[in-house]
Amino acid sequence: MKPAKLARSVLLSLALVASGAAFAQISFNIVVAPPTPQYEMVPVVQPGYVWAPGYWAWANDRHVWVRGRTIVQRPGYVWQPDRWEQRNGTYYRQAGRWAYDAHGKPVKAQKMKKPKPGKGHGNNGH
Repeated sequence: MKPAKLARSVLLSLALVASGAAFAQISFNIVVAPPTPQYEMVPVVQPGYVWAPGYWAWANDRHVWVRGRTIVQRPGYVWQPDRWEQRNGTYYRQAGRWAYDAHGKPVKAQKMKKPKPGKGHGNNGH
């Protein structure tokens, strides 16, 4: 076989292997339950936006907290937050998503009430 044809054949083989690897699916089981969700102060959300609460993600062999954020509202849809489900001793994270809302009422901005000082919010006067 000529060197140019051999090189072309090797390169083609490598390209096929690399393209096959791009479609490989990595699967692993998470058997460690996520911690209790962290408390987050929900800010006042501007009209046309909704609050997507924080959630526990899995990274580097442990759960890590991803903070909540505001996202642009989709008229006719409601935001279903990220959540974890347990099936057969394994935990699966269901990513947050937009779900069709048959009632389709727009979400109005809500004003938050400030907590009163010293009323069970961990405020000891310091």
